[in-house]
Amino acid sequence: MAVLSILFAMRYKLIIAYDGTNFSGWQTQENSSAIQPFIQAALQTALRHTLNLTGSGRTDAGVHARGQVAHFDSDVSFEPTKLLLSLNALLPKEIRILKIEQVASDFHARYGASSKIYHYHLHLSPILDPFSALYRFQVRDRIELEALSQAAKLFLGTRDFTSFANEAHRGSASHDPVRTLMRFDVVEEKNGARLELEADGFLYKMVRNLVGTLLEVARGNITPSQLEEIFAAKDRRKAAMALPPHGLFLSQVNY
Repeated sequence: MAVLSILFAMRYKLIIAYDGTNFSGWQTQENSSAIQPFIQAALQTALRHTLNLTGSGRTDAGVHARGQVAHFDSDVSFEPTKLLLSLNALLPKEIRILKIEQVASDFHARYGASSKIYHYHLHLSPILDPFSALYRFQVRDRIELEALSQAAKLFLGTRDFTSFANEAHRGSASHDPVRTLMRFDVVEEKNGARLELEADGFLYKMVRNLVGTLLEVARGNITPSQLEEIFAAKDRRKAAMALPPHGLFLSQVNY
């Protein structure tokens, strides 16, 4: 019977939003409060069987998501709308399942992704709205949007991003640190800017390291030629400090 259960299992895709402020990130870890185990436990309670939940990739402690993607397999028949309501009733208020849909059996949330889009929110006004404080990084000196836009163009293309990866000796960065950064757009928002980064993949803490270095280029503290030297060095110590996680959102995963 167990073999038949596996044969007839269907694959489902979840789109997930969460406020990462009080969580240790997406991925299950010992002695920590991560997003993934809460959702997996809710699924197992609602469907009444064990399962594995696979995400598109990890987000770090304090990072948020509007469009995280995950998949799971189940041989239990259910109505997606009813399961959606059940899961959201079981989950902490900071985590919400936005959509559940059946997908092809070869869909893979991580390995099937063609690109990911991250947003980093900057507050560029002297006074930070307290209701935005958990979701924007305040830049205290004056930076022009045009300077940010021009500097962002210098990072685009297919490049070795080792200098912008923490723990470059581990994981995917250790054997293939080359990524294609397709977009690094600066979008004006009230009292600030939204930085939109799209790439075929991101290394560990790459977005926060890129944005931190972008600010230094926009300030004129790093010249375009020095930026090229940072890329060539393949040394994280050469780039600027990473910005904190609270301004970062995983916005969308494309397939």
